[in-house]
Amino acid sequence: MRAGVEPARTDVLVAPGADTSVPGVSRTDLPGGLRVVTEPVPGVRSVSLGIWIGIGSRDESPEQAGAAHYLEHLLFKGTRRRTAAAIAEEFDAVGGELNAFTAKEHTCYYAQVLDTDLPLAVDVLADVVTDAVLAPADVEVERGVVLEEIAMRDDDPEDLLGELFDEALFGDHPLGRPVIGSEESIRRMSRTTLHDFWRGRYTTPRMVVAAAGNLVHADLVDLVGAALGGAALQAGTDAEAVGPRAGEIVALGGGPRLVLRSEDTEQAHLMLGVPGLARHDPRRTALTVLNTALGGGPSSRLFQQVREQRGLAYSVYSAVTSYADAGSLSVYTGCAPERLDEVAAVVRAVLAEVASEGLTPAEVARAQGNLRGGLVLGLEDTPSRMNRLGRSELDHGRQRAVAESLDRIAAVTPEQVAKVAGDLLAAPLTAAVVGPYDAAADLPPSLRALA
Repeated sequence: MRAGVEPARTDVLVAPGADTSVPGVSRTDLPGGLRVVTEPVPGVRSVSLGIWIGIGSRDESPEQAGAAHYLEHLLFKGTRRRTAAAIAEEFDAVGGELNAFTAKEHTCYYAQVLDTDLPLAVDVLADVVTDAVLAPADVEVERGVVLEEIAMRDDDPEDLLGELFDEALFGDHPLGRPVIGSEESIRRMSRTTLHDFWRGRYTTPRMVVAAAGNLVHADLVDLVGAALGGAALQAGTDAEAVGPRAGEIVALGGGPRLVLRSEDTEQAHLMLGVPGLARHDPRRTALTVLNTALGGGPSSRLFQQVREQRGLAYSVYSAVTSYADAGSLSVYTGCAPERLDEVAAVVRAVLAEVASEGLTPAEVARAQGNLRGGLVLGLEDTPSRMNRLGRSELDHGRQRAVAESLDRIAAVTPEQVAKVAGDLLAAPLTAAVVGPYDAAADLPPSLRALA
């Protein structure tokens, strides 16, 4: 997402090759394939900075499952210049934030600091990403931390449910594996495996440095060039940036349509869904409108039918996920076990009705207004803008002006929404359940039929 209004043009010194197609956004290619993308934000005193790497959990082999996330922990444990304590102390001393996250198609190491502390943020992030030690003792310490994180995930039925659903939908494809890995894969992960994954994948042609806030583009380019220009991870000074991920053909539907995890929970947790659309599919905006009207807020069809009119569940919503070559549309709800049959039946009926009849013009208009407002309001801070810059560069190889995004939403018609609903929601459903059931035979009739 980007800012709600296009930022005014600023006096930004742009290096040769910079992308100025979006007002206020500048892009520079550095030797070695590294890209720097910035957006000045008037009226703030902070800068959000991220080093994005176009590598995620889907790039792991089965033996490496969880390596990208494991590395996210390890790289902060110390470099040749800084101990883990020193890294923490430097950021605490300036009131800054330093963190990272791993997804299925990318990883981001980020910081938020006062504008005067931007050189520190660049230096520390570059040091962490390119010159970490990966000491054997730290590998063992963080192994325990990651295993605890997996245990925490298993104690959260909603998080666990999402991973089970992906497993059922994507099967043996890497998109079906948890980003965090499994207990088995983390226990057997060696330092050599982690080191080889890091050095082999974290190369500058796959990196984007994105920043938003009170900054000058040329100054950040100089800082990044000094910090990363001689990085050991560089793939040669003549290397070119890696373009948006093309992906591969992901064959869906070969796995089980129903996955059950027996847990002694107070509620039954259900996720129902179908294959969605890839990131570059021209129907993606219509799908986003469909998703918002279907389960994106209090006025959505699912919320009204499940919670407001019948009082069957407290939480019910739908979600869309898109990757380079695949995607999903899913519905989550949690309810008392004795209500699961009725809840599942209502959700299935809503999906079937929308698949056959589409949405009303009023529903489409409400969803469009919701999305447009959310796009604008969601970019009121520098971290959100930095995230949009980084994701856009990795996913699309370009930036999109906010006006373009708003126009795309406004251009969606009820007929387009009905078409994408018919194309997707008529497919066989995939379901995942977490709850107090020993076997699929114990599930209610509305779900047993999917087994």
